[in-house]
Amino acid sequence: MDRLTAAGIHGTALTWVDNAGLTRVKGVPTARLAQAACQGVGMSPVFDVFLLDDSLTRSRHVHGPDGDLRLIPDLERLTVLAAQPGWAWAPVDRYDQQGEPHPVCQRRFTRRMADLARRRGLEVRMGFETEWVVTAAEAPESELRYAAAGPAYGMARLVELSDYLAALLEALHAQRVEVLQLHPEYAPGQFEISVAPAAPVGAADLCVLVRETIRAVSTRHGLAPAFGPVVRPGSVGNGGHLHFSLWRQGRNLHQGGEGPYGMTATGEAFLAGVLRELPALLAIGAPSPASYLRLEPSRWAGVFQCWGLENREAALRFIAAARDAPETANAEVKCFDPAANPYLASGAVIAAGLAGVDEDLRLPKPVAGDPAEVGTAPRLPTSLPEALAHFEQSAVLRAALGDPLFESVAAVRRAEAALFDGADPESIAAATRRRY
Repeated sequence: MDRLTAAGIHGTALTWVDNAGLTRVKGVPTARLAQAACQGVGMSPVFDVFLLDDSLTRSRHVHGPDGDLRLIPDLERLTVLAAQPGWAWAPVDRYDQQGEPHPVCQRRFTRRMADLARRRGLEVRMGFETEWVVTAAEAPESELRYAAAGPAYGMARLVELSDYLAALLEALHAQRVEVLQLHPEYAPGQFEISVAPAAPVGAADLCVLVRETIRAVSTRHGLAPAFGPVVRPGSVGNGGHLHFSLWRQGRNLHQGGEGPYGMTATGEAFLAGVLRELPALLAIGAPSPASYLRLEPSRWAGVFQCWGLENREAALRFIAAARDAPETANAEVKCFDPAANPYLASGAVIAAGLAGVDEDLRLPKPVAGDPAEVGTAPRLPTSLPEALAHFEQSAVLRAALGDPLFESVAAVRRAEAALFDGADPESIAAATRRRY
């Protein structure tokens, strides 16, 4: 703690992500951080059934005002926040008052799934892409204004916000986040940043840190980031694509084998398990009614239950290894978006993949071209209630999550579907675009 004090750090933000996909926080002064690491910080378990508008629902295991949890910061992830002077950050694991792991702790769920893979001799590496739309902070919600007017992937857009983007890269570098690329994206005013892969828990932590760094840098530049699945209905939305690869003893199992495009049998089975569970996984990775405004064909959103080699319209995109770089072979889940809790998304994908390995599943034929035009792949759920129905029928995800976490996720999804029932697309977009 002396190091933090000497660096002028007055407080540490302790964060977790709830089932609605919102990052919640408790802050502690630097002088109390060591005590927090030993004894935790109190927080109600009822946040596991909070909705994105801060209203409450209930599940069989989580409800009402009773009870308390202890938030224990992971000091190995402690990071001085370059764009928030005087502050540091650390993610938390959640325990009950007796020191037992909280069964609805999403971060611990990711760790459990990664440990389950490790016990089978497998290592999963993951990385999230973060997409956001930069808007003018002073504009009222009814007069949303983009902060850049340049074309998709255009240098003009980067030039317009050159100082802002340079400050973002500077902040992430100071926080020791390895950025792979930063570029203008498809939608108006939209950008994307991707970071180096990490172990599953670390990848989800990085997703949180990157997003909150974007938020802080934006605020300091008089801008407002919109991370919602859609900013304006009818246009391309924000993705939260999840890349992953499977390894054994230092070997990438998605290359060097005799399966499709060089996959090993185990690597193929893992992908096949993810592909099979995609309709249920949407309730995790596309968790908002707004998500289904984004999931439209022919917008690179991955709305068909298929896979393909470097096919940006397939829900599961396979990227073959680059020449002389076997570590680069990986798969990308394209139907996920920034409303997702990254810990739930990471853990659920691992659970689905391991089920595929256990059953030695094989992939169907890959799809080339736009599945909407080919017409052979089934459409993924087109609404949150439809995705929830698949989720509630998934024995794989129920077993992996455990009843308390599984049922609290389902309760939040059901309540948010009811919250927006009958709302028009513009109202849904307006209520969610800046909420995450």
